[in-house]
Amino acid sequence: MHPVLQAYLHESIIPIYQSFDPAHQIDHVLKVIDNSLKIAADYDVNLDMVYVVACYHDIGIKFGRDNHHLTGGLFLFEDPVIKEFFTENERLIMKEAVEDHRASREQPPRSIYGKIIAEADRDISPDIVMKRTIQFGFKHYPELTIDEHVARAYHHILEKYGPNGYLNLWLDTEKNRQGLKSIHDLLSDQPKMIQTLKNLYENEKKRNQ
Repeated sequence: MHPVLQAYLHESIIPIYQSFDPAHQIDHVLKVIDNSLKIAADYDVNLDMVYVVACYHDIGIKFGRDNHHLTGGLFLFEDPVIKEFFTENERLIMKEAVEDHRASREQPPRSIYGKIIAEADRDISPDIVMKRTIQFGFKHYPELTIDEHVARAYHHILEKYGPNGYLNLWLDTEKNRQGLKSIHDLLSDQPKMIQTLKNLYENEKKRNQ
């Protein structure tokens, strides 16, 4: 990657994540970059494009969460610095990849770049999924009691990651396949999961005091 482009991404784009909710901080985008590059190693793709897509995949949260996949894609496409390093067609592919990365999307992403970022964004491990779900609820629903937070988190994880969940995996990666099995196993032991979610809530409450 050109050093000027890499410096721009790390000095001007990635720091924006610091203002987002705890589940979408700088550590999240750095993890997604790392996941993306590891997945991309098995495919014939432009690694610079993979890197850029990962940097921008959640940047649209800056403009609101509901349509962040759309605003983030447009933000990437129109970024004047990105225009200096990529053709219009390459920027369009990256824009569509950001647009297509949401877990709730029912249709496959339009390119391999969209499939890579969709998979890289799925940190499918019980600990990470539960922690991020509690953190999101703690920030966005402060009025809820601990029992209401735990119930919301449990049902969200069941709805998204459960055996009949809406999460779609577009590439066959061992990491995500095993992670999803681990979550299914935990969901089958509801008392254990409820207690773990309560512990995570108490930890988050202490962290924010």
